[in-house]
Amino acid sequence: MSAGISVILCIVAGLLLLVGFLGTFVPVLPGAPLAWAGLLAAYFSDFNDISLVCLIVTAVIAVVVSIVDNFFPVTMTKKFGGSKYATTGATIGLIVGFFTGPWGIILGPFIGALIGEWINKEGKGDGVFKAAFGAFMGFLLGTGLKMITVLGFIWVFVISFMRSI
Repeated sequence: MSAGISVILCIVAGLLLLVGFLGTFVPVLPGAPLAWAGLLAAYFSDFNDISLVCLIVTAVIAVVVSIVDNFFPVTMTKKFGGSKYATTGATIGLIVGFFTGPWGIILGPFIGALIGEWINKEGKGDGVFKAAFGAFMGFLLGTGLKMITVLGFIWVFVISFMRSI
């Protein structure tokens, strides 16, 4: 393969890994699959030394993390007595919070879940905070799992790049 194509593949891989990292906390971006696509691009570059076994293992991890991430908020919300409104509110709160900076990203899901559950309970405060806390914890668990996974993928990329040069 020509050096130019390998450089392009390596750059694309790095960009996909960075966008995948953003996808760990931006709900519209599939973080782990995008980061894995970065590893796939790196696999075909001459500037990386990623094995086929590593690529397969990371693919399985990306799929499992993506599936589990969808269950955490719902499971935790239900465990804490919340409804789908709390889960939906947490997602909307994250999207709105994303545009308000780091504190918005952290507090947005909780406030969104709180408002969503408050709407569901028709303004009655019974269990609203508990449900919002459950939705928020589910969001944090899912986000943390994705973030750790994608950081691991970035680590694989960096190590494989360092080995190849």
